[in-house]
Amino acid sequence: MSDFKENILVTGGAGYIGSHVVRDLGNEGFFPVTYDNLSTGNRKSVLCGDFVEGDIADSKLLEEVIEKYGIKSVIHFAASIVVEESVKKPLKYYENNSVKTFKLIKTCVEKGIENFVFSSTAAVYGIPEKIPVNEESPLVPINPYGKSKLFTEMVLKDVSAATPNFNYIALRYFNVAGSDPQVRIGQNYQKPTHLITLALRAALGDYPQLKIFGTDYDTPDGTAIRDYIHTDDLSNAHLLALNYLKIEKKSAVLNCGYGQGSSVLQVVDTIKKVTGIDFKTEKTARRGGDPPALIADSRLIKGILGWEPRFNDLDYIIKTAYQWEKKLKEKKIER
Repeated sequence: MSDFKENILVTGGAGYIGSHVVRDLGNEGFFPVTYDNLSTGNRKSVLCGDFVEGDIADSKLLEEVIEKYGIKSVIHFAASIVVEESVKKPLKYYENNSVKTFKLIKTCVEKGIENFVFSSTAAVYGIPEKIPVNEESPLVPINPYGKSKLFTEMVLKDVSAATPNFNYIALRYFNVAGSDPQVRIGQNYQKPTHLITLALRAALGDYPQLKIFGTDYDTPDGTAIRDYIHTDDLSNAHLLALNYLKIEKKSAVLNCGYGQGSSVLQVVDTIKKVTGIDFKTEKTARRGGDPPALIADSRLIKGILGWEPRFNDLDYIIKTAYQWEKKLKEKKIER
């Protein structure tokens, strides 16, 4: 391992976004150590580095891993992420996303971790007063998922202020979609909730129709608007964040989105165009915890990290996601 730049601990690295970051860390010469309990992740999605099966609340195992690999930098993904489920099962989200992450942070501080990149969310903004939303906007999450992530941001801020040499970057994701262009990894949940995945599976015949949750929002076509970002651009933001922490040794909270939105109906139309399949849709009531619109003001991440999106194209995002979904279906890969 001495030939690598550094060993990086990636919690939740067998998941959708984490596996793309693990891939890119390996491509950049780092040695990623994926730490995942496989509750939603897939061991086969880890393309490089070492893998350790474990829970982030297992402080003893974490300490052993940190010591064994000489870890100084952690990228933290492990979390529950379904907004609607968080409304129905809030205790699960506060346990997984807050309590267990507190234990992880405590272990990191005790073991001398210096750099911590946190997978946060635009859900911390709730229903924004202004669109696009910037990092100084009021933080008023409307669901337990967003609240659980905001709690962790607050802990990181306080711990960083009180702990010399411990700095963090919290990346507030907007709507992540798309897949590895070489079709090696992608979103692979048994019960997906992301619009693009659900729509593609409806197009491929897995579902009789796509449910459109809410058509009475205060938006041009009545459906919710989201800022969709390709997972490869998001992955690149994590590597830039890690590099910034190592060089500048300063903490930051940054939006990660393209600064433009697409409505549910616009996404559906684009999917039909890209796939050439006219699948059925069903209009139904809103889901709990969904804001009408979320679009990022991403000027800060561009200024601080020098982040420049390369895949800001809804057609491309959907094309890569479609290739992945076709592979899952054709190869009969378990999902």
